[in-house]
Amino acid sequence: MSTSQTFFDKWHRNPDLAFRQTLTTGSGIQEWILRRNGFPEPDDLAAYLSTRTRVLDAGCGNGRVTALLRSLAPSDVEIVGVDLTAWDVAASNLSGSASTSFYEADLLGDLSFLGEFDFVYCQEVLHHTGDAAGAFANLVKLLTRGGEIAIYVYREKAPIREFADDLIRDGMKDLGYEEALDVSRAIAELGRALTALDATVELPEIPLLGIRAGTHDVQRLVYHHFLKCFWSDELDPEANALLNYDWYKPEDCSRHTFEEVLGWFDANSLEVVHSFEDEYGITVRGRRLGP
Repeated sequence: MSTSQTFFDKWHRNPDLAFRQTLTTGSGIQEWILRRNGFPEPDDLAAYLSTRTRVLDAGCGNGRVTALLRSLAPSDVEIVGVDLTAWDVAASNLSGSASTSFYEADLLGDLSFLGEFDFVYCQEVLHHTGDAAGAFANLVKLLTRGGEIAIYVYREKAPIREFADDLIRDGMKDLGYEEALDVSRAIAELGRALTALDATVELPEIPLLGIRAGTHDVQRLVYHHFLKCFWSDELDPEANALLNYDWYKPEDCSRHTFEEVLGWFDANSLEVVHSFEDEYGITVRGRRLGP
């Protein structure tokens, strides 16, 4: 099954996935979006958006982050969402929103019809395009001089985690939606069981496994170093399963290093104004300096 079909199934069958949590102040999902982008509170992102005129949510999915941007930006800021497989889902979810529009678009295709933007948000998307660096460069073309682009991509994980993830992804690539979701449900249950232990272990540094010395929560230890088994008590079991599906089912799922991503910004004449790296991914925001 192609990556585009994977996401078509995900969003059209689950149009509300994580939508409420993304808009809920104080939720783990919203806090993660804000924190990785350098905005401690929603008001900080609102202040930033007040300096923008046209905002692009590139790869908007069901429009959950588009809705967050819309809720925090002044009403006269135009917000545009594009997606290859779910633009219509986002348009339905934000029907009636002022100064907001959605279009079908491939991030590797001709995007000139969209016009220019002084802020492009593209997160949790580039690593699914099959050419993350190429899609990034394509989006940079849409930036006004002084405009900014903020991206988030998956980072390379610990060696056993990388092996296990690829093993499961290869095993799921030919499964249909329901079969793949059954596998994802079982993996989510593993995550729930480990979370319920509420246990920690003290470990020495194990460089070959990418493990740092110190105290580790058991579920996070497994999650970070051996197997992605997502679980959040904020979400219902099916939503947890879908977030594991989101990781394992797409065939196109590249992982990157911080140095590699910084190289994209340098190659496209962008000044880095914010960066953040954690166990999960790499977030960088940069400003266009050239013409």
